[in-house]
Amino acid sequence: MFVLVEMVDTVRIPPWQFERKLNDSIAEELNKKLANKVMYNVGLCICLFDITKLEDAYVFPGDGASHTKVHFRYVVFHPFLDEILIGKIKGCSPEGVHVSLGFFDDILIPPESLQQPAKFDEAEQVWVWEYETEEGAHDLYMDTGEEIRFRVVDESFVDTSPTGPSSAEAMSSSEELPKKEAPYTLVGSISEPGLGLLSWWTSS
Repeated sequence: MFVLVEMVDTVRIPPWQFERKLNDSIAEELNKKLANKVMYNVGLCICLFDITKLEDAYVFPGDGASHTKVHFRYVVFHPFLDEILIGKIKGCSPEGVHVSLGFFDDILIPPESLQQPAKFDEAEQVWVWEYETEEGAHDLYMDTGEEIRFRVVDESFVDTSPTGPSSAEAMSSSEELPKKEAPYTLVGSISEPGLGLLSWWTSS
């Protein structure tokens, strides 16, 4: 679920921080810049793990700050495909079951990846597994807040860097705001034995 990623960056330290230890200042600046940010094709940055190398620091004309090239390792949330995770159901919609890990919410289990047969209850706004037994079908509801075990089957990165408006957008009405896309999303599946709500598989 978490991986260490080697990175290189040039860190600017303002003059009023020169009295501090350089490593402490650099660590603070890196966490300010990266923590809780999604890096394209890398994952969700969590926190600095360690600094592996500091190159020479430079002060450029007209800028009293120091600039140091830093080699470091960062803890990143980036589960591998087929990894099994446990989260909580954040909600349900016709698009599927939305799952949260607490620190990461952009997880969707689409209808075709649920335990089958499944149906969406419009009144309750929940997905239901119609579990077949010898006595007939039992409805097992996927309620909000329930813990759910799922397999990661796909991921998607979207470049959300700011771009200038295209000529077509400029001519169209400015009233319509574009839908905000998540920079990093996971697609899960529970369509196999042992996956789904933890309460389904615990012995009574």
